[in-house]
Amino acid sequence: MLNRRYSDKILQGITYLASFTSLFVLLSIVMFVILNGVKLINIDLITNNYESKSYIADLKDFSSPGDFTIDKTFGEDTFYSSKWGIALKDDQNLMGHNVIKVSYVHPDSPFKELRNKGVSVLELSLSKNYEIVRIAFEDAPSALAVQGAFNMISILDTKDTFREIEYSTTGGGIRGSIVTTLYLIGLTLLIALPIGIGAALYLNEYAPKNGLTKTLRNLIETLTGVPSIIYGLMGLALFVPITIQLTKATGPNLISGALTLSVILLPVIIRTTEESLKVVPDEYRQAALALGSNKTQTTFKVVLPSAFSGILTATLLAIGRIIGESAALVFAVGTAIKDQVSIFDKSTSLSVHIFAMMTDEPANIELSTTISIIILVIVLSMNLTIKFLSKRLLRKVGITNE
Repeated sequence: MLNRRYSDKILQGITYLASFTSLFVLLSIVMFVILNGVKLINIDLITNNYESKSYIADLKDFSSPGDFTIDKTFGEDTFYSSKWGIALKDDQNLMGHNVIKVSYVHPDSPFKELRNKGVSVLELSLSKNYEIVRIAFEDAPSALAVQGAFNMISILDTKDTFREIEYSTTGGGIRGSIVTTLYLIGLTLLIALPIGIGAALYLNEYAPKNGLTKTLRNLIETLTGVPSIIYGLMGLALFVPITIQLTKATGPNLISGALTLSVILLPVIIRTTEESLKVVPDEYRQAALALGSNKTQTTFKVVLPSAFSGILTATLLAIGRIIGESAALVFAVGTAIKDQVSIFDKSTSLSVHIFAMMTDEPANIELSTTISIIILVIVLSMNLTIKFLSKRLLRKVGITNE
């Protein structure tokens, strides 16, 4: 009896240790993501484009420096040239890279009216939040962004003219990747849910219980363990050529990506939905048949609504898998980060965007963890929204779902 008591305590201790270890690892991952990614989170990251527009300009004829003294104070990281009427500061862009940003431009500054040296004939104007890449001079080395705002302002103060200035708009935003992810969620669920739920209904409600049905279930379960990169190869070899033939796509695209994700998700949707159908009491079916309903009416008006919570679980699992999938989408959709998203073209989801950032040299860990936080927020928001809508729907049709 004493040995059994000690044995139970040892097993209980092992259980507690395993639980606390799992919890510690999970919290460590969450804390790492939050601590590294929270500093880059801002609304501009979500709403801005990834690609920035670059401009090269020089001074217009008869433009020259002057005296642009102002009664205004700036921060310690901002430096103002009263000779040129421009204030520059050391900052970080949306990708976490050090840049020089324009903090202020005097209304009469020569930088307010620049001559475009590009293909366009439009005049250019330097304004706040543009990023200065370099300022080139005729008789001196160029002032580069990597040398800092103080060095650039110091050089400008010693010059009466410059050969050209290169600057750009702020890039590095993930708006296109967010739109791509939402497109993939919508397209994939539109394809996978009807097929998966229909297959589950057939297997549980209509299919005969024989060896063939059992083998089919075993094959479906086996598909859940296939590595996603193999599905990606299938998408590249099968769905990409099909979409090229049937649509205006010319290569990997969002439709081929959604078809690939649908194949990945079908086993999960089928098994989860079928398990929810199995827990519906047989008394519900018998009562419906006794009241004169046929098999189809019983299935779609009694059994299916009663299994709604299980179908909701399958939907939530599918959304999480869609947002988190990357290996298959690298082949089926591509890794080109696009701001203008089309279902017939390449693009990147948020998870593939992380892949692209981590394959940079050096890897952009800060932005990758920031995108991870955004993914977690999107998944949580969708889960809460779907659960809220499902509860209202269940209440409306008179079904309680605790």
